[in-house]
This record gives sequence, C-alpha cells and structure tokens, in this order.
Amino acid sequence: MLTVIGEALVDVVSRSGEQPRAHVGGSPMNVAVGLARLGHQVQFLGRYGQDEYGHQVVEHLRGNGVRLPFEADDRPTSVAQAVLDENGAADYEFQLDWSLDVSPVRIDELLADTDLLHVGSIGAMLEPGASVVRQALERAHRHALISYDPNCRPSIIPDSSDARARAEQIVGLAHVVKASDEDLLWLYPHRTVEDSARAWLSAGVRLVVVTRGAMGPWALSRGTGPDGVFVPAARVTVADTVGAGDSFMAALLSGLADREILGASGASSLEQLGADEVTALLGYAAAAAGVTVSRSGAQLPTREDLPPSG
Repeated sequence: MLTVIGEALVDVVSRSGEQPRAHVGGSPMNVAVGLARLGHQVQFLGRYGQDEYGHQVVEHLRGNGVRLPFEADDRPTSVAQAVLDENGAADYEFQLDWSLDVSPVRIDELLADTDLLHVGSIGAMLEPGASVVRQALERAHRHALISYDPNCRPSIIPDSSDARARAEQIVGLAHVVKASDEDLLWLYPHRTVEDSARAWLSAGVRLVVVTRGAMGPWALSRGTGPDGVFVPAARVTVADTVGAGDSFMAALLSGLADREILGASGASSLEQLGADEVTALLGYAAAAAGVTVSRSGAQLPTREDLPPSG
C-alpha cells in the first residue's frame, strides 16, 4: 500500500482568449492518481467538500482506482485559479481550507500497512493540517519509506524563513526528496541549488532530485558521487505545465516501487543504488513529465504511455 497525504482541489485554468476550464488537481492528489495510473495500490488522505467541486474530486480519484478512507465534509472544496502565460506556465491564486479532522489513533490505523508515505506542497506547510501531516510522518517513519516534494507556494506561505523551517522538519524525516530549482532558490536564496541539495543529503535524505525545467532533472545520492547525475528533459510540444512536477514525482516513486525499494529497508536500498540506476529512474520520471506537459491539464500517464521503468 502506498499512501499520499495532502490537499485536493480544483484548478480553474484560464488562458488569454479562452474560456476557463476546471480540472481536479492539487499536487499530492495528482501524485496519488499518477501512482494509481502506473499500477500501484494507493490511498489518499485529504479533505474535500460536499459541493460540486468535491464531487468532481471524488469521481476523479475513485475513477482512477485511488482509495478514499475519508468522507466529504461540509466545508467548501479548495480552489486554485491558474492563469497560463503564452508558454503554458501557470501562475496560481488559491482559496483554501486545509484541515484534517482525524485522531492519531485513526492515522495509525490508516498507515499500518503503508510501505511508502508521500507528502508535500500546501498540505505539508499550511496549518492546521500541516501538524497532522508531521504527526503522520513521525508515526510512519519507523516502517515506511518517506518521500517529500515541497512544491513551494509563496502566495500561500509568503514567509520563506517559515517555509524553510517547515521544509527542514520534513526533510529530517524523509528518504526521498524532489524539489524544483525554483523551490530551492526561494528557500535558500544565498546558495546554489547544488549546495542546497548536498545540505539535504547531509541531513539524512538518501536521494535528492532537482527538476530544472528544460535543463532536465538532476539527482544526488551517496551512490551517484558528489557531482550527481542528470538526464535531458523530454522533447515534446508543450500544451501547459500543469501537473508536470507531480507526474515526475509519481513516476519516480513508481520506479522505486518497481525495484521493491519500499518500507523500512528502503532507506538502505536507496544508498545501494548506483549512478546508472539513478539515471534510469530520472529518465523514467522525465518521460512521464513529458507526457503530461504535452497534454492540457494534469493528465498523468499510464504504464502504456511510458517505456519500462528500468
């Protein structure tokens, strides 16, 4: 069982000269769907309302085979207003309610059989739900592989020092971290992306992956050597970038699951991956992101859309 905790919302996407379109989204929710589409058993722990947008979220998740232990509540479903520029890059404004009304005992029950727990984005930083996410990480750390994508949203958490402190708490518990170069430069403006990745590796992360847009992803681990490894970005015609990082994250985790790098032993298995294996993982994840950016909205790939994961 793979578990994802975080926000689910609806992206209302606008492009100049076109009518707005509503897509179900939210970074953690996209990762859950991406993992399910790649053939994994996934449960999603998040909140959504009983409104029309909430119905869309539930239909999307269940339609992709994702388990939903929580029922809809009576608060509005969160919404992100995404405005696309001429290159398809999205700028977001959010109307959010991020809370998880669940007891520690219930969290323990839901995570008991989890081999991998993924968290990130708004869900890992915005209170009151962020405290529940951290508690879940502390409980699952003993038996699950932990992955994290900060996916920073300065419009929601504008204080970079607060965001940095929250990110570093989770980095201290995580085995796999994926961040964009923009994330790292915002969190650590006075040092290079590479130095920030090395600092996280020194903090205990086993695999740090940095996505760099058209430059392609770069990864660092004890097995890659100090310079890390990189692969080129997929060459595709870009429709928009919505969900690209989430697609990359899902495929990266899927590649680890395919290699049975999960559970309590996953951390030591990560340290045994050599440069060639990490390069193969990056290539698979980059291919998944390429499929997603070639489509409008966060339409993540299935196994049939991708080459073998390694």
